[in-house]
Amino acid sequence: MDKKTSISKNRRIAIAALALVLIALLGVGGFLLNKFQSTPGISINKNSSGDDVLVVDGKPFIVRGACYSPVPVGENHLYNWWGNPAKPWMIDGKLMKEAGINTIRVYEPGDNPSQVKQAASDLYDNYGIYTLMGHGLGFWDYPHANYADPAFQLRMKKEVYQMVKTYKDTPGILAWVLGNEANYSFDGRINPWSTPELDAIKSRYDRKLAKAKIYYSFLNDLAKIVKKVDPTRPVGFGNGELGSIEVAKEYCPDFDFVGIIIYRGKSFGSLFRQLKTKCGKPCIIIEFGCDSYNADLKKPDEDSQALFLKSLWSEVEANTYAGTGEGNALGGCVFEWNDEWWKYRPDRPGEWSVHNTEAGWSNGSYYYDIEAKDNLNMNEEWWGIVSLSPEKEDGVNKRIPKKSYYELKKIWENKDKSPPSNWR
Repeated sequence: MDKKTSISKNRRIAIAALALVLIALLGVGGFLLNKFQSTPGISINKNSSGDDVLVVDGKPFIVRGACYSPVPVGENHLYNWWGNPAKPWMIDGKLMKEAGINTIRVYEPGDNPSQVKQAASDLYDNYGIYTLMGHGLGFWDYPHANYADPAFQLRMKKEVYQMVKTYKDTPGILAWVLGNEANYSFDGRINPWSTPELDAIKSRYDRKLAKAKIYYSFLNDLAKIVKKVDPTRPVGFGNGELGSIEVAKEYCPDFDFVGIIIYRGKSFGSLFRQLKTKCGKPCIIIEFGCDSYNADLKKPDEDSQALFLKSLWSEVEANTYAGTGEGNALGGCVFEWNDEWWKYRPDRPGEWSVHNTEAGWSNGSYYYDIEAKDNLNMNEEWWGIVSLSPEKEDGVNKRIPKKSYYELKKIWENKDKSPPSNWR
Protein backbone atom coordinates (compact mmCIF):
# COMPACT_ATOMS: atom_id res chain seq x y z
CA MET A 1 0.00 0.00 0.00
CA ASP A 2 1.47 3.32 -1.08
CA LYS A 3 1.77 6.40 1.12
CA LYS A 4 -1.17 8.19 -0.55
CA THR A 5 -3.51 5.24 0.04
CA SER A 6 -2.39 5.00 3.69
CA ILE A 7 -3.11 8.69 4.31
CA SER A 8 -6.55 8.35 2.71
CA LYS A 9 -7.37 5.35 4.87
CA ASN A 10 -6.21 7.09 8.04
CA ARG A 11 -8.30 10.12 7.13
CA ARG A 12 -11.40 7.93 6.72
CA ILE A 13 -10.78 6.33 10.10
CA ALA A 14 -10.34 9.74 11.74
CA ILE A 15 -13.56 11.04 10.14
CA ALA A 16 -15.46 7.95 11.28
CA ALA A 17 -14.14 8.32 14.84
CA LEU A 18 -15.06 11.99 14.87
CA ALA A 19 -18.56 11.14 13.67
CA LEU A 20 -18.97 8.64 16.50
CA VAL A 21 -17.86 11.27 19.03
CA LEU A 22 -20.33 13.81 17.59
CA ILE A 23 -23.15 11.28 17.70
CA ALA A 24 -22.32 10.51 21.33
CA LEU A 25 -22.20 14.19 22.22
CA LEU A 26 -25.47 14.85 20.47
CA GLY A 27 -26.98 11.93 22.30
CA VAL A 28 -25.85 13.27 25.67
CA GLY A 29 -26.97 16.75 24.70
CA GLY A 30 -30.32 15.42 23.62
CA PHE A 31 -30.64 13.50 26.86
CA LEU A 32 -29.85 16.60 28.92
CA LEU A 33 -32.21 18.74 26.87
CA ASN A 34 -34.94 16.14 27.26
CA LYS A 35 -34.18 15.82 30.97
CA PHE A 36 -34.73 19.53 31.60
CA GLN A 37 -37.57 20.15 29.17
CA SER A 38 -39.70 17.06 29.77
CA THR A 39 -39.51 16.86 33.57
CA PRO A 40 -43.04 17.58 34.84
CA GLY A 41 -43.63 19.98 37.70
CA ILE A 42 -40.83 21.74 39.53
CA SER A 43 -37.42 20.28 40.25
CA ILE A 44 -33.84 21.12 41.16
CA ASN A 45 -31.26 19.79 38.69
CA LYS A 46 -27.54 20.02 38.04
CA ASN A 47 -26.41 21.70 34.84
CA SER A 48 -23.39 20.59 32.82
CA SER A 49 -21.12 22.66 35.07
CA GLY A 50 -22.44 21.06 38.26
CA ASP A 51 -24.42 24.14 39.33
CA ASP A 52 -27.86 23.83 40.90
CA VAL A 53 -30.77 25.01 38.75
CA LEU A 54 -34.40 25.36 39.80
CA VAL A 55 -36.45 24.25 36.80
CA VAL A 56 -40.13 25.20 36.43
CA ASP A 57 -42.05 23.64 33.55
CA GLY A 58 -38.85 22.99 31.64
CA LYS A 59 -37.35 26.45 32.10
CA PRO A 60 -34.75 27.83 34.53
CA PHE A 61 -36.14 29.87 37.41
CA ILE A 62 -34.28 32.12 39.82
CA VAL A 63 -36.36 33.14 42.84
CA ARG A 64 -36.63 36.92 42.98
CA GLY A 65 -39.00 37.17 45.87
CA ALA A 66 -40.36 39.07 48.83
CA CYS A 67 -41.62 37.90 52.20
CA TYR A 68 -45.29 38.77 52.18
CA SER A 69 -47.68 39.70 54.99
CA PRO A 70 -49.95 42.58 53.92
CA VAL A 71 -51.25 43.45 57.40
CA PRO A 72 -53.12 46.77 57.21
CA VAL A 73 -52.41 49.74 59.44
CA GLY A 74 -54.20 49.25 62.76
CA GLU A 75 -54.02 45.43 62.76
CA ASN A 76 -51.43 42.91 63.93
CA HIS A 77 -50.14 39.50 62.87
CA LEU A 78 -53.38 37.79 63.90
CA TYR A 79 -55.27 39.63 61.17
CA ASN A 80 -56.53 37.28 58.44
CA TRP A 81 -55.27 39.14 55.37
CA TRP A 82 -56.11 36.13 53.20
CA GLY A 83 -59.78 36.96 53.77
CA ASN A 84 -59.51 40.70 53.17
CA PRO A 85 -62.32 41.45 50.69
CA ALA A 86 -60.27 44.35 49.28
CA LYS A 87 -57.73 41.78 47.97
CA PRO A 88 -54.51 43.70 48.72
CA TRP A 89 -52.52 41.08 46.81
CA MET A 90 -54.04 42.29 43.56
CA ILE A 91 -52.62 45.78 44.13
CA ASP A 92 -49.33 44.37 45.38
CA GLY A 93 -49.12 41.83 42.57
CA LYS A 94 -49.21 44.57 39.94
CA LEU A 95 -46.38 46.46 41.66
CA MET A 96 -44.43 43.24 42.12
CA LYS A 97 -44.71 42.24 38.48
CA GLU A 98 -43.56 45.69 37.39
CA ALA A 99 -40.47 45.25 39.58
CA GLY A 100 -39.68 41.76 38.29
CA ILE A 101 -40.67 39.97 41.50
CA ASN A 102 -41.72 36.41 40.64
CA THR A 103 -42.25 34.86 44.08
CA ILE A 104 -43.72 35.59 47.48
CA ARG A 105 -42.86 33.74 50.65
CA VAL A 106 -45.65 33.21 53.17
CA TYR A 107 -44.85 31.82 56.60
CA GLU A 108 -48.05 29.79 56.95
CA PRO A 109 -51.36 29.48 55.14
CA GLY A 110 -54.47 30.97 56.69
CA ASP A 111 -57.21 28.96 58.36
CA ASN A 112 -59.62 29.15 55.42
CA PRO A 113 -58.32 27.06 52.48
CA SER A 114 -60.62 28.66 49.92
CA GLN A 115 -59.27 32.12 50.80
CA VAL A 116 -55.66 30.94 50.61
CA LYS A 117 -56.21 29.23 47.26
CA GLN A 118 -57.90 32.35 45.92
CA ALA A 119 -55.02 34.66 46.86
CA ALA A 120 -52.30 32.30 45.57
CA SER A 121 -54.22 31.65 42.35
CA ASP A 122 -54.90 35.35 41.80
CA LEU A 123 -51.22 36.18 42.06
CA TYR A 124 -50.23 33.40 39.70
CA ASP A 125 -53.02 33.75 37.14
CA ASN A 126 -52.83 37.54 36.89
CA TYR A 127 -49.16 38.28 37.46
CA GLY A 128 -47.26 35.00 37.11
CA ILE A 129 -46.13 35.22 40.74
CA TYR A 130 -45.40 31.96 42.56
CA THR A 131 -45.81 31.20 46.26
CA LEU A 132 -43.29 29.59 48.59
CA MET A 133 -45.68 27.99 51.07
CA GLY A 134 -44.34 27.64 54.59
CA HIS A 135 -45.20 26.10 57.93
CA GLY A 136 -43.53 27.52 61.04
CA LEU A 137 -43.81 24.24 62.99
CA GLY A 138 -44.98 26.12 66.06
CA PHE A 139 -41.65 27.74 66.83
CA TRP A 140 -43.04 31.22 67.56
CA ASP A 141 -46.25 29.97 69.13
CA TYR A 142 -46.95 29.99 72.85
CA PRO A 143 -46.47 27.71 74.69
CA HIS A 144 -43.18 27.06 72.93
CA ALA A 145 -42.79 24.11 70.61
CA ASN A 146 -41.15 21.04 72.14
CA TYR A 147 -39.60 19.13 69.29
CA ALA A 148 -38.74 16.19 71.57
CA ASP A 149 -42.39 15.65 72.53
CA PRO A 150 -43.96 12.77 70.53
CA ALA A 151 -47.43 14.31 70.86
CA PHE A 152 -46.20 17.63 69.48
CA GLN A 153 -44.38 15.90 66.63
CA LEU A 154 -47.53 13.99 65.73
CA ARG A 155 -49.59 17.18 65.67
CA MET A 156 -47.09 18.91 63.39
CA LYS A 157 -46.97 15.89 61.07
CA LYS A 158 -50.75 16.00 60.73
CA GLU A 159 -50.70 19.75 60.06
CA VAL A 160 -47.96 19.51 57.42
CA TYR A 161 -49.69 16.56 55.77
CA GLN A 162 -52.97 18.49 55.65
CA MET A 163 -51.29 21.63 54.31
CA VAL A 164 -49.62 19.82 51.42
CA LYS A 165 -52.71 17.75 50.62
CA THR A 166 -54.89 20.87 50.63
CA TYR A 167 -52.69 23.10 48.45
CA LYS A 168 -50.70 20.77 46.21
CA ASP A 169 -53.09 21.33 43.31
CA THR A 170 -53.22 25.11 43.74
CA PRO A 171 -51.74 26.96 40.74
CA GLY A 172 -48.56 28.83 41.53
CA ILE A 173 -47.26 26.90 44.54
CA LEU A 174 -43.50 26.82 43.93
CA ALA A 175 -42.13 24.80 46.85
CA TRP A 176 -42.67 23.92 50.51
CA VAL A 177 -40.60 25.43 53.35
CA LEU A 178 -40.79 23.79 56.76
CA GLY A 179 -39.72 25.54 59.95
CA ASN A 180 -38.41 29.01 60.62
CA GLU A 181 -35.05 29.33 62.44
CA ALA A 182 -35.91 26.82 65.18
CA ASN A 183 -32.23 25.93 65.33
CA TYR A 184 -31.81 29.07 67.47
CA SER A 185 -33.55 27.18 70.28
CA PHE A 186 -30.93 24.45 70.61
CA ASP A 187 -28.86 26.35 73.18
CA GLY A 188 -31.95 27.17 75.28
CA ARG A 189 -31.77 30.94 74.89
CA ILE A 190 -34.68 31.44 72.49
CA ASN A 191 -37.98 29.58 72.91
CA PRO A 192 -36.36 26.85 75.03
CA TRP A 193 -37.55 23.25 75.00
CA SER A 194 -36.21 20.13 76.69
CA THR A 195 -36.86 16.78 78.35
CA PRO A 196 -35.52 15.25 81.59
CA GLU A 197 -33.14 13.15 79.47
CA LEU A 198 -31.79 16.24 77.70
CA ASP A 199 -31.49 18.15 80.98
CA ALA A 200 -29.37 15.32 82.36
CA ILE A 201 -26.69 15.96 79.73
CA LYS A 202 -24.11 18.07 81.57
CA SER A 203 -22.14 19.38 78.60
CA ARG A 204 -23.86 22.33 76.93
CA TYR A 205 -22.30 21.35 73.62
CA ASP A 206 -23.51 17.76 73.85
CA ARG A 207 -26.98 18.91 74.92
CA LYS A 208 -27.19 21.28 71.96
CA LEU A 209 -26.02 18.51 69.62
CA ALA A 210 -28.61 16.10 71.01
CA LYS A 211 -31.37 18.67 70.42
CA ALA A 212 -30.14 19.27 66.88
CA LYS A 213 -30.30 15.54 66.13
CA ILE A 214 -33.84 15.32 67.49
CA TYR A 215 -35.02 18.35 65.54
CA TYR A 216 -33.47 17.52 62.18
CA SER A 217 -34.57 13.87 62.41
CA PHE A 218 -38.10 15.13 62.98
CA LEU A 219 -37.72 17.49 60.02
CA ASN A 220 -36.67 14.63 57.77
CA ASP A 221 -39.77 12.68 58.75
CA LEU A 222 -41.78 15.71 57.60
CA ALA A 223 -39.88 15.85 54.30
CA LYS A 224 -40.82 12.23 53.61
CA ILE A 225 -44.47 13.04 54.29
CA VAL A 226 -44.36 16.02 51.91
CA LYS A 227 -42.71 14.02 49.13
CA LYS A 228 -45.23 11.22 49.46
CA VAL A 229 -48.17 13.63 49.16
CA ASP A 230 -46.60 15.91 46.54
CA PRO A 231 -43.69 14.44 44.56
CA THR A 232 -43.85 17.28 42.01
CA ARG A 233 -42.30 20.09 44.07
CA PRO A 234 -39.11 20.61 46.10
CA VAL A 235 -39.20 20.85 49.88
CA GLY A 236 -36.78 22.85 52.01
CA PHE A 237 -36.29 23.70 55.66
CA GLY A 238 -35.90 27.17 57.15
CA ASN A 239 -32.63 27.56 59.04
CA GLY A 240 -31.25 30.54 60.93
CA GLU A 241 -27.86 31.24 59.32
CA LEU A 242 -25.86 27.99 59.03
CA GLY A 243 -26.27 27.01 62.66
CA SER A 244 -25.99 23.21 63.14
CA ILE A 245 -26.02 22.74 59.36
CA GLU A 246 -23.55 19.83 59.59
CA VAL A 247 -26.10 17.96 61.72
CA ALA A 248 -28.81 18.81 59.20
CA LYS A 249 -26.67 17.34 56.43
CA GLU A 250 -26.57 14.00 58.23
CA TYR A 251 -30.11 13.89 59.55
CA CYS A 252 -32.04 15.67 56.74
CA PRO A 253 -31.05 13.80 53.56
CA ASP A 254 -34.55 13.95 52.08
CA PHE A 255 -34.71 17.73 51.76
CA ASP A 256 -34.05 19.34 48.40
CA PHE A 257 -32.78 22.73 49.57
CA VAL A 258 -31.97 24.83 52.61
CA GLY A 259 -33.97 28.00 53.24
CA ILE A 260 -31.58 30.39 54.94
CA ILE A 261 -32.64 33.27 57.19
CA ILE A 262 -29.71 35.65 57.50
CA TYR A 263 -28.94 39.21 58.55
CA ARG A 264 -25.26 40.00 58.08
CA GLY A 265 -25.61 43.58 56.93
CA LYS A 266 -24.28 44.49 53.50
CA SER A 267 -22.69 41.13 52.61
CA PHE A 268 -23.29 37.42 53.11
CA GLY A 269 -19.55 36.88 53.47
CA SER A 270 -18.49 33.28 52.81
CA LEU A 271 -22.00 31.90 53.27
CA PHE A 272 -22.32 30.14 49.91
CA ARG A 273 -18.89 28.53 50.10
CA GLN A 274 -19.51 27.38 53.67
CA LEU A 275 -22.86 25.92 52.71
CA LYS A 276 -21.30 23.94 49.88
CA THR A 277 -18.57 22.63 52.18
CA LYS A 278 -20.69 21.86 55.23
CA CYS A 279 -23.96 20.73 53.66
CA GLY A 280 -23.85 20.37 49.88
CA LYS A 281 -27.50 21.30 49.38
CA PRO A 282 -28.56 24.30 47.26
CA CYS A 283 -30.22 27.22 49.01
CA ILE A 284 -32.87 29.88 48.74
CA ILE A 285 -32.16 32.86 50.98
CA ILE A 286 -35.71 32.95 52.29
CA GLU A 287 -35.15 36.02 54.45
CA PHE A 288 -32.62 38.84 54.11
CA GLY A 289 -32.87 42.59 54.18
CA CYS A 290 -32.28 45.97 55.74
CA ASP A 291 -34.58 48.41 57.52
CA SER A 292 -35.10 51.91 56.18
CA TYR A 293 -34.90 53.92 59.40
CA ASN A 294 -31.73 55.46 60.83
CA ALA A 295 -31.91 54.97 64.59
CA ASP A 296 -28.89 57.23 65.12
CA LEU A 297 -30.12 60.19 63.07
CA LYS A 298 -33.76 59.43 63.99
CA LYS A 299 -35.11 59.74 60.48
CA PRO A 300 -35.96 57.51 57.49
CA ASP A 301 -32.94 56.31 55.52
CA GLU A 302 -33.99 54.80 52.21
CA ASP A 303 -30.54 55.32 50.72
CA SER A 304 -28.88 52.86 53.11
CA GLN A 305 -31.61 50.28 52.63
CA ALA A 306 -31.31 50.49 48.85
CA LEU A 307 -27.51 50.27 49.01
CA PHE A 308 -27.57 47.20 51.25
CA LEU A 309 -30.22 45.34 49.24
CA LYS A 310 -28.45 46.00 45.96
CA SER A 311 -25.20 44.66 47.42
CA LEU A 312 -26.87 41.58 48.92
CA TRP A 313 -28.72 40.69 45.76
CA SER A 314 -25.58 40.97 43.68
CA GLU A 315 -24.06 38.24 45.86
CA VAL A 316 -27.13 36.02 45.56
CA GLU A 317 -27.13 36.33 41.78
CA ALA A 318 -23.36 35.78 41.57
CA ASN A 319 -23.81 32.41 43.28
CA THR A 320 -26.63 31.16 41.06
CA TYR A 321 -25.95 29.06 37.96
CA ALA A 322 -25.92 32.35 36.02
CA GLY A 323 -22.99 33.74 38.01
CA THR A 324 -19.37 32.91 38.61
CA GLY A 325 -19.61 31.91 42.28
CA GLU A 326 -20.48 28.64 43.99
CA GLY A 327 -23.51 27.85 41.84
CA ASN A 328 -25.63 26.71 44.79
CA ALA A 329 -28.06 29.64 45.15
CA LEU A 330 -31.55 29.32 43.70
CA GLY A 331 -32.50 32.92 44.51
CA GLY A 332 -33.82 34.81 47.50
CA CYS A 333 -36.71 36.61 49.19
CA VAL A 334 -36.09 40.08 50.54
CA PHE A 335 -37.58 40.83 53.93
CA GLU A 336 -40.05 42.28 53.36
CA TRP A 337 -42.63 43.58 50.88
CA ASN A 338 -44.39 46.16 53.07
CA ASP A 339 -43.78 47.81 56.43
CA GLU A 340 -45.73 46.34 59.35
CA TRP A 341 -46.88 48.92 61.89
CA TRP A 342 -47.71 46.49 64.71
CA LYS A 343 -44.32 44.97 65.35
CA TYR A 344 -42.75 47.16 68.01
CA ARG A 345 -45.74 46.90 70.36
CA PRO A 346 -47.54 43.70 69.27
CA ASP A 347 -49.42 43.59 72.58
CA ARG A 348 -50.70 47.20 72.44
CA PRO A 349 -53.50 47.66 69.88
CA GLY A 350 -53.47 51.41 70.46
CA GLU A 351 -50.04 51.64 68.82
CA TRP A 352 -50.79 49.58 65.73
CA SER A 353 -51.88 52.74 63.92
CA VAL A 354 -48.56 54.45 64.68
CA HIS A 355 -45.44 53.91 62.58
CA ASN A 356 -43.16 53.44 65.58
CA THR A 357 -39.56 54.62 65.27
CA GLU A 358 -38.16 52.84 68.32
CA ALA A 359 -35.50 50.22 67.63
CA GLY A 360 -35.91 46.87 69.30
CA TRP A 361 -32.54 45.13 69.00
CA SER A 362 -28.94 45.57 67.94
CA ASN A 363 -26.98 44.32 64.94
CA GLY A 364 -23.52 45.74 64.37
CA SER A 365 -23.48 44.54 60.76
CA TYR A 366 -25.81 47.43 59.93
CA TYR A 367 -23.12 49.98 60.57
CA TYR A 368 -24.88 53.08 59.29
CA ASP A 369 -26.77 53.61 62.56
CA ILE A 370 -24.97 51.40 65.09
CA GLU A 371 -24.04 54.53 67.06
CA ALA A 372 -27.67 54.84 68.16
CA LYS A 373 -28.43 54.83 71.88
CA ASP A 374 -27.47 51.49 73.47
CA ASN A 375 -26.61 50.35 69.92
CA LEU A 376 -30.29 49.57 69.31
CA ASN A 377 -30.53 50.07 65.57
CA MET A 378 -32.97 47.50 64.20
CA ASN A 379 -36.38 49.10 63.56
CA GLU A 380 -38.89 46.29 63.14
CA GLU A 381 -41.59 48.45 61.56
CA TRP A 382 -39.41 49.73 58.69
CA TRP A 383 -38.20 46.67 56.76
CA GLY A 384 -40.54 46.91 53.78
CA ILE A 385 -39.45 47.96 50.31
CA VAL A 386 -42.92 49.51 50.13
CA SER A 387 -44.25 51.82 52.83
CA LEU A 388 -47.88 52.13 53.86
CA SER A 389 -50.03 55.22 54.21
CA PRO A 390 -52.97 55.44 56.63
CA GLU A 391 -54.88 56.75 53.62
CA LYS A 392 -56.76 54.02 51.80
CA GLU A 393 -57.48 53.49 48.11
CA ASP A 394 -60.10 50.88 47.19
CA GLY A 395 -60.05 49.66 50.79
CA VAL A 396 -56.29 49.11 50.91
CA ASN A 397 -53.64 51.27 52.57
CA LYS A 398 -51.90 53.24 49.84
CA ARG A 399 -48.59 51.66 48.78
CA ILE A 400 -45.59 53.97 48.44
CA PRO A 401 -42.56 52.25 46.85
CA LYS A 402 -39.25 53.12 48.50
CA LYS A 403 -35.92 53.73 46.80
CA SER A 404 -35.02 50.06 47.39
CA TYR A 405 -38.06 49.00 45.36
CA TYR A 406 -36.85 51.00 42.37
CA GLU A 407 -33.26 49.81 42.85
CA LEU A 408 -34.37 46.19 42.73
CA LYS A 409 -36.66 46.95 39.81
CA LYS A 410 -33.66 48.09 37.77
CA ILE A 411 -32.00 44.76 38.42
CA TRP A 412 -34.98 42.38 38.26
CA GLU A 413 -37.34 43.57 35.56
CA ASN A 414 -37.26 41.61 32.30
CA LYS A 415 -34.86 39.02 33.74
CA ASP A 416 -37.09 36.03 32.95
CA LYS A 417 -37.32 36.99 29.28
CA SER A 418 -33.74 36.06 28.48
CA PRO A 419 -32.28 33.41 30.82
CA PRO A 420 -28.59 32.58 30.40
CA SER A 421 -27.87 29.77 27.97
CA ASN A 422 -25.74 27.78 30.45
CA TRP A 423 -28.65 26.45 32.50
CA ARG A 424 -28.62 22.96 31.00
